[in-house]
Amino acid sequence: MWENLVGAVALLAQPQVILIALISAVFGMFMGAVPGLTATMGMALLVPFTFFMDQVSVLVAIISMSGMAIFAGDIPGTLVRIPGTPSSAAYVDDAFILTQQGKAARALGLNAVGSALGGIFGALGLMLAAPALARFASRFTSFEYFWLAVLGLSATVAVSQGSVAKNGLSLLIGLFLATIGIDITLGIPRFTFGNVNLLSGISFIPAMVGLFGVSEVIRVTMEEFQGKEAPQIRFGLVEMIRNALDGLRARVRLFIQSGLTGVLVGTLPGAGADIAAWVSYGFGKNTAKEPEKFGKGSEEAIISGTSANNAALAGTWIPALVFGIPGDSITAILLGVLMMKGIRPGPGIFENQGNLVYAIYLAFILANLLLIPLGWVATRTGLLMLRVPKRILMPCILLFCIVGAYAINNSMFDVGVMLVMGILGYMLQQLQVPTAPIVLGLILGPLMEQNFMMSVIKTQGSLAMFFTRPISAVLALLCLAAWLYPLYRKRRQARAAAAA
Repeated sequence: MWENLVGAVALLAQPQVILIALISAVFGMFMGAVPGLTATMGMALLVPFTFFMDQVSVLVAIISMSGMAIFAGDIPGTLVRIPGTPSSAAYVDDAFILTQQGKAARALGLNAVGSALGGIFGALGLMLAAPALARFASRFTSFEYFWLAVLGLSATVAVSQGSVAKNGLSLLIGLFLATIGIDITLGIPRFTFGNVNLLSGISFIPAMVGLFGVSEVIRVTMEEFQGKEAPQIRFGLVEMIRNALDGLRARVRLFIQSGLTGVLVGTLPGAGADIAAWVSYGFGKNTAKEPEKFGKGSEEAIISGTSANNAALAGTWIPALVFGIPGDSITAILLGVLMMKGIRPGPGIFENQGNLVYAIYLAFILANLLLIPLGWVATRTGLLMLRVPKRILMPCILLFCIVGAYAINNSMFDVGVMLVMGILGYMLQQLQVPTAPIVLGLILGPLMEQNFMMSVIKTQGSLAMFFTRPISAVLALLCLAAWLYPLYRKRRQARAAAAA
């Protein structure tokens, strides 16, 4: 162990490796901060440059870029309510409301420090529990993935404010949009109305940018452009760290819970940081000291989401390294890069290339330590947006939204989808219907349908194995608890109020 650790330090201490880590982090900051440009897209753009790097430099570049991109997605979400990456969408309302309350520096500090500490927590999980967690994840079949998706959808009630009926309506819209395209089982078009562009379904990124970005542009445009000048917010690096640690120190249990959730969800192949943020947000609300503030500017909500999504990044490497199974879209591209560089994932990598494995562990820690100072620079730069007049800022934001939506598939149809979803999001806002469940339905709807149909086909119509398999039974009980606990808590609060 110590020999591998010393060897890993020697590999990472090379000047070119440190320089590549810095450049990759800055690149990831740009990819995350621009709405529509995701960490996955950054990974794809990074691949051509990996041809000219050695093994260690490639791994450091990927880790630094992805970690910074996931954090940087919080910056536009906090300042203008446009999540830069899908994993920031879970807590975007809380972060933006804190900005409206004059607490932008506090929210951004929690995002930066919470992301860094969550990433380090995930790295420790990768170091200590990779083989065990990977063995556990390998036992998941379509039955378990179905219940995992149901559990994520059950968190919809927790991640949204307002009435249950409105939350349910929003979720149904998201699930309906997720059914557009080719039927998973029969292979026939559904709800495409003869439009070939809809055969592949509604692209998630344009839909998300429209719901959160374009709808906000429309809302601001419909209001008066004239208003109070945005306050000038100044804060130093030490001040940012101190304020964030003050907020985290009072919520250590919540942070540990969110980090564990992120690592566990990240370990499940195909889940990734996006689902980890939503699941952790839902668990965080059900166990928080002030759950009623979730969706209304809660610091606990930010800690729940931002810690989990960065912790999940390291978790996604567990099945990738041990079994060669991608944990998310980033590690799917990673596996191809590793094979190109002569690195064959599998159990043998821990025995035959110990120095390289420990270099991966230390690279995660290094990248997350770099995230704090670079994140401070990014947040200070982002705060300038608050001082730009809205008549200038809003067209620029709309331009970035259009570029981000177009860049996914180089399709103007996706731009049209973004605009339609923006109008829909604005109308739902006026009716006080939350838009977060739509996003959750788009993410988890296909996962739930695909695994349900696969399970039914395997069992020839029998539903017994959904409840008789041990892991399925546990997940089913967790879903039941997620449905019943809010009712129990509401009833307990009513009794306490009556007694008072």
